[in-house]
Amino acid sequence: MYQWDFHTLWQYRNIILTGFGYTVGYTVIVVILGLLVGLIAGLCRLSPKVYISGPFRAYVELFRCTPVLVQLIWFYYALPILTGIELTPGMAAVLSLTLYGGAFYSEIIRGGVISIDPGQSEAGMALGMTQFQLMRRVVLPQAFKRMTPPLVSQSIMQLKNTSLLSVLAVPDLLYQGQIIAHDTYRPLEIYSLIAILYFAILLPATILAKRLEVKVSDGRGA
Repeated sequence: MYQWDFHTLWQYRNIILTGFGYTVGYTVIVVILGLLVGLIAGLCRLSPKVYISGPFRAYVELFRCTPVLVQLIWFYYALPILTGIELTPGMAAVLSLTLYGGAFYSEIIRGGVISIDPGQSEAGMALGMTQFQLMRRVVLPQAFKRMTPPLVSQSIMQLKNTSLLSVLAVPDLLYQGQIIAHDTYRPLEIYSLIAILYFAILLPATILAKRLEVKVSDGRGA
């Protein structure tokens, strides 16, 4: 019978905390940048002008229909060959996860905007509002309430996706765990601990997403 020994991991606590910090840090960065990209892409996709909406639609479909792991590897190995611009593992990770997340955020934002009653936009235009004022003061504040639950859910997915950064040797939680496993020959303990740490972050976030979804649904029902 296997004898568990978590005491061995105590001497690696600083490495584990460092990896945890990288995981959380990269998550925050790619979520914020992904939301900005998603907002721009989502609004541009609403444009009636094909030369504006078309390229963003192509971007969204490209990144939604290819695995994020393939994108990570492509940005790190293939993009420098095509452009001559060398990317560090961290830069490639942020770029790929930002664009990947932005594609999904854009669809959430676009769906939230078109869910608002068109009559409100017509009323705003009748009052002399510009398109920008209409979007900022009337449409987006209402749409944001409906978008919040799926945006939170997608952000949770972004946190999960950071576990793939280890393929680029980014010192995230999983990569540090791999180093510790090779050093201690105790893979069950370290990977179990990593799973617990991910669970500790993801469970409250998942509960929050469900509560927001229920709250928005109750608001619609009212």
